[in-house]
Amino acid sequence: MYIIVGLGNPTREYNNTRHNIGFAAIDELAEANQIAVVEKKHKAVIGKGYIEGHKVILAKPQTFMNLSGESVRALLDYYKVDEKAELIVLYDDISLEPGKLRIRKKGSAGGHNGIKNIIAHLGHNEFQRIKIGVGEKPKGYDLADYVLGHFKKEEQKIMEEALERVVQAVSCMITEDADSAMNRFN
Repeated sequence: MYIIVGLGNPTREYNNTRHNIGFAAIDELAEANQIAVVEKKHKAVIGKGYIEGHKVILAKPQTFMNLSGESVRALLDYYKVDEKAELIVLYDDISLEPGKLRIRKKGSAGGHNGIKNIIAHLGHNEFQRIKIGVGEKPKGYDLADYVLGHFKKEEQKIMEEALERVVQAVSCMITEDADSAMNRFN
């Protein structure tokens, strides 16, 4: 079984912001695989289903970004999966151009507070992840205002295509492995 967690902030005001691209990726995975993400459990909204014949839990933590680790820890404790091999975290990355994907099997938080909190709750940084590029903050912008802002009109199509590639990358990670997905999607 895989637990696939998309990072974001709950409440309507954060919908479609750069920081919530992880939630958008979960929505895209849910739609592509007919999984209803509606059950409230483990400090998240979750959905159970199958991707490529493998059982999955899709999750959107409801703890707010900076406390994402609380929900991830609760999910891992309940479902007893191998967090190094069966956890995949999807989240925004400002160091990547909009729409670019970067798949990793481990790594630092890179300044991302949601990932920092997950690492703190796991006690290590060895879990699979897909970083989704949202673009670098323009000079003079406050970082929080930038990541909590919406995509420009010209970026929206790029991000829709990126989410379709996330669905393909997750399928590849599940059916093959992270290395194959890195070779194909990075």
